[in-house]
Amino acid sequence: MAGARCRNFEGWPLFANSFRPFFLLAAIQAALSILVWLPMFYGELSVTSGFAPRDWHVHEMLYGFLPAVVTGFLFTAIPNWTGRLPIQGTRLGVLVAVWLAGRAAVTLSADIGWAFALAVDAAFLALVVAAATREIIAGGNWRNLPVVGLVLMLLAGNVAFHLEAHYEGAADVSIRVGIGVVVLLISLIGGRIIPSFTRNWLVKVNPGRLPVPFGRFDGAVIGCSALALISWIVTPLNVVTAIAMTLVGVLHLVRLSRWAGDRTSGERLVLILHVGYGFVPLGFLLHAAAGFGALPPSAGIHAWMAGAAGTMTLAVMTRASLGHTGQALTASPATQAIYLAIIVGALARVAAVVLPVHSDALLHLAACGWVLAFLGFAIAFGPLLAGSRWRALATMGAAAPAR
Repeated sequence: MAGARCRNFEGWPLFANSFRPFFLLAAIQAALSILVWLPMFYGELSVTSGFAPRDWHVHEMLYGFLPAVVTGFLFTAIPNWTGRLPIQGTRLGVLVAVWLAGRAAVTLSADIGWAFALAVDAAFLALVVAAATREIIAGGNWRNLPVVGLVLMLLAGNVAFHLEAHYEGAADVSIRVGIGVVVLLISLIGGRIIPSFTRNWLVKVNPGRLPVPFGRFDGAVIGCSALALISWIVTPLNVVTAIAMTLVGVLHLVRLSRWAGDRTSGERLVLILHVGYGFVPLGFLLHAAAGFGALPPSAGIHAWMAGAAGTMTLAVMTRASLGHTGQALTASPATQAIYLAIIVGALARVAAVVLPVHSDALLHLAACGWVLAFLGFAIAFGPLLAGSRWRALATMGAAAPAR
């Protein structure tokens, strides 16, 4: 892996590295979106969006919050993949401004028009794909192009979401496309970083059985996952899809068991990666149950989105924020509280579908857990990401990969 080149940066530390503004703003947006969504769900609040309330909620989670986190991760990792200079300063500020404009455009689309909102919203991922492709090709790091390919698919899903919502009255297939891409991103990136970070910690602290590194089995699981997800996108409640979901769910459980997560209880910063990934097979198995008529399909969707995506984003955001600012790679009590909140919130959201008689209480618990987790991240890590006392660290440019 190429080492990142460094250059001095004398501006506001928030724009020294891409993870700083995107992780902080994504956390704030994730929390505020849910604070708005719950009153919308109960008909107590509305926004001036051309999307139906449910579609606004789904879009801002799937195509608003998550692309910001992916961008923060991607443009922090690419300098370490390629050895090229990081995107920072004015160029990074432009990306942030375009992302913020997209959030405003989607929320105000009833006033400004759906086509204009689509153009503004889609511009962000288009810029991300273009910049990432340029950096990876210029650095000769072809092996990581599949990650950019998945981001391109996320862009296509976002465009399709706007078109489907306008012409069909509600988004459907485009939602599943976006969710499928997110599951594949977690499977691909998680399959690389989880065994790597786990191995590094175990070698230092708890010698013994080590995780199996990314190999052919992992590639086969991701390939099977892609096929099962395509079947789910096309025919979500088909028996064939249910069988495929069952098999792939079991494969992900086997994959997770190979990473020695049971030996990481001594460091919550490592353990949370395994817990977050555990929602991936849970989502496949819940979708299988839905395909057989045993559960509503939203149980699996929330296992993937609130569970896998919510937990894994916080796991990566906390670790990267610590590692790339020179802090000790250990979970403080505040960080552990963030992890506990997102796990409780995710489990409550899935339970609200499985136990409809208690859905109101569980929905409020889920919302509280989610908001506390992401606002907690913004409060606990905001000074680290934006505070002036970290200016000296920011001048180092892109740090070495967190281990």
